[in-house]
Amino acid sequence: MLYYYAYSGHKVGLDRVRRAAALLKKFQNEGMETRLLVNDFRAGLAAREFGILDSVTIETVQDIDAIAQIGDVVIIDSHEDDRGRLQKYCSEYKAVFRFAQDEQDVVRFDEIMIKTPCEDDSCIDALIIDDAYFEETPKEERILFFLGDTDHDKTILNNERFFKAFDMELLLGHYFFVKYEDDLAELFSTLYEPEEYMDLIKSSSHIVTASAQTALEAKASGAKVVYLNISKNDLYPLEFLKTYGINVVDDFDVEEVAKYLEEEQASQKKIECFDVHKIKSVLKLL
Repeated sequence: MLYYYAYSGHKVGLDRVRRAAALLKKFQNEGMETRLLVNDFRAGLAAREFGILDSVTIETVQDIDAIAQIGDVVIIDSHEDDRGRLQKYCSEYKAVFRFAQDEQDVVRFDEIMIKTPCEDDSCIDALIIDDAYFEETPKEERILFFLGDTDHDKTILNNERFFKAFDMELLLGHYFFVKYEDDLAELFSTLYEPEEYMDLIKSSSHIVTASAQTALEAKASGAKVVYLNISKNDLYPLEFLKTYGINVVDDFDVEEVAKYLEEEQASQKKIECFDVHKIKSVLKLL
């Protein structure tokens, strides 16, 4: 069995769950038995929308061994403190893969690191995006804004001036507060439910987001993308996003966002589908 633990929740959103779903579907297509581990029940429900029907809720990264058995394969996608559990996991499981949490992150025990970008043989280079975003989809002229799956601090409402400067349509997050929509309706021409995420990311001509995973999915779909750098827990380095033609703007800068939305797209590196055999080939060697 292969287990993928994706850290999620109402304060961190679902970026890692989206990444997990994209990879697990590839493994499932290869005939592997897999299971997603998440932090909360709502993340498991959202994973169904991404195509993953089998998930289990656990408390933290320290509880993986309450589900996984000796000899299983585990993928860890979390920035939590494992409090020594990683060494135990590496000694008990057939293989432990761990996503790097920043550019300085290094292998700590016998785990296999997944790092983007990876510049040597000490890790696996893995930009993981659902294959559905590479399908050619007709674009509708709209500026879609997606902050992320959570707005715990009401970031959108606190930047009213920014949103009033544009005619944007809002994709709501799974963890938005009840009745928050009533306030947001004053700032956006249209509100979309979280369940419409994939269809909207694939069909929107312009996307502004504070989610690095969403930015890459949108770029793979062929949209013009602006990434707002407001998070301290990015999944990917900013310079890495720029190599794919994703425009990065610090905070809610009206002038910079307007400029990038209007200018022609420059030549850029093409996003490629992730080859799941990069991981499978490692497993065959163990």
